Amino acid sequence: MTNRLYYGDNLDVLREHIASESIDLIYLDPPFNSNANYNILFKSPAGKAADSQIEAFEDTWHWNDKAEAAFHDVMTSGNTDVAELLRAMRGFLKENDMMAYLAMMAVRLIELHRVLKPTGSLYLHCDPTASHYLKLLLDGVFGANNFKTEIIWKRTFAHGNVGRTYGDVTDTIFFYVKSDQYIWNQPYKQVIGAKLDKKYPNADPDGRRWQSVTLRNPGVRPNLHYPYEASNGVTYQPHPNGWSCNLERMQRYDREGRLHFPSKPDGALRLKMYQDESKGERLQSLWDDIPPISSQAQERLGYPTQKPLALLERIINASSNEGDVVLDPFCGCGTAVDAAQKLGRRWIGIDVTHLSIGLIERRMQDRYGDALDYEVIGTPNDTDSALKLAAEEPHQFQYWITQAIGGQPYQGGRKGADRGIDGYIYYTRTDAMQGKSSTEAAIISVKAGQRVGVAMVRDLKGVMEREKAEIGIFVCVIAPTREMEREAAAAGVYVDPGTQQTYPRLQIYTLAEYFAGLRPKVPMLNRQIGYKKAGRADPNEGRQGSLL
Repeated sequence: MTNRLYYGDNLDVLREHIASESIDLIYLDPPFNSNANYNILFKSPAGKAADSQIEAFEDTWHWNDKAEAAFHDVMTSGNTDVAELLRAMRGFLKENDMMAYLAMMAVRLIELHRVLKPTGSLYLHCDPTASHYLKLLLDGVFGANNFKTEIIWKRTFAHGNVGRTYGDVTDTIFFYVKSDQYIWNQPYKQVIGAKLDKKYPNADPDGRRWQSVTLRNPGVRPNLHYPYEASNGVTYQPHPNGWSCNLERMQRYDREGRLHFPSKPDGALRLKMYQDESKGERLQSLWDDIPPISSQAQERLGYPTQKPLALLERIINASSNEGDVVLDPFCGCGTAVDAAQKLGRRWIGIDVTHLSIGLIERRMQDRYGDALDYEVIGTPNDTDSALKLAAEEPHQFQYWITQAIGGQPYQGGRKGADRGIDGYIYYTRTDAMQGKSSTEAAIISVKAGQRVGVAMVRDLKGVMEREKAEIGIFVCVIAPTREMEREAAAAGVYVDPGTQQTYPRLQIYTLAEYFAGLRPKVPMLNRQIGYKKAGRADPNEGRQGSLL
């Protein structure tokens, strides 16, 4: 199976593209009002906040026709336990944002259960806002007997601004399995520092640290009840339960110097357990050893709900084997698929925003380069599909085209409040005379509509002047008028001081040019994307100033 990255509603993707019992491990971190005030979750539909004013990172699940359809799907799914449970929840919560979230999660959990193999596991990551409701839904879908663990992850450090409550520093991860034949690779936690010295307080002359453990059998074993004459000349009597090993192994322990002789002949003979031979402590349900991603962390991408790679590596190692298929239906910035790739698993990621898909593509390209084999499904691959996206979802078109030409979408404000900036293309400005270099940004302005005119070009020119940007790129879906071209040309040229190469200061760029393989002209970038990943030749290879 080829690794796959899907753009689209994960419910549609699951139903149309993911076969039953084809997935070994599912990790999901479904967004619900990320970084927002959770008080709005229980407002009725009469409350304010229009969908068009919600950022791509924030929750967009409200009680509407889609939520009603999801509720109906659950009622007619054939799973009466979930249907009755969800119906009771609706009677209690009424038609608000929380109920919409639960209805849309319920129908997706049913599909996730369908695609999971009998040996598979599911980990659902959430915070306390809806965890109690989600636990009930998971019990209904998977069966309460298939609940394994509620993992508590300490996701942040102590808060100093806590008021009349307790500091909220943890997340919940529910671990469910489909059957008792689930894959399980016991994870261990390494003990370090002072805790290590406390656990292994003794040391041999060569410095090997060890702890003394009992040789008593936990149960009554008459066949392991024998006196043992040790190499120190003392004969030791077993506990009434018997020894924990047979005579042959006891003699081997003695030859290897692994027996801990008591100070008194009538004391209990014990065993040395060496620290360097221990796998560590069996992992418990409290995970406080994986710190959050700090502002200086190398893996930090700036995604508001990004999880540490180590967290996903632990989950994937514990509940899958090499070559297994890992699915993340809310893949966000792609930490789960990154961890799966690193650990030799196959993977499927799904997300509903082009912002996330583009971010994951760049992340995977940066980490694994051209050798990475994967397929992107659902993004525009010709002019017609791009025009369709522009007409139906202009904001998603904006995210897609900005990243497709190597830019970074601007995330400085809510939709509709972008100050005339939809993205940036970063490049290096080198001044050979002064021996200095700096990172500069070309401004991207995207127009998804069919109506464009010279006034829009002038607007971009004004934004460039305000931001003191040397280059501006006006992206449109149709060919520009002559007046637009003249206005753009009147902006002049930018001369790169390092190479003396010239670039149009204000460039008009169209969809037709994108699918013809042309790119905006900016000074050479360090990053190369797009054609390399797809395994195609770069039509601009060697062209000075091309993006690729």
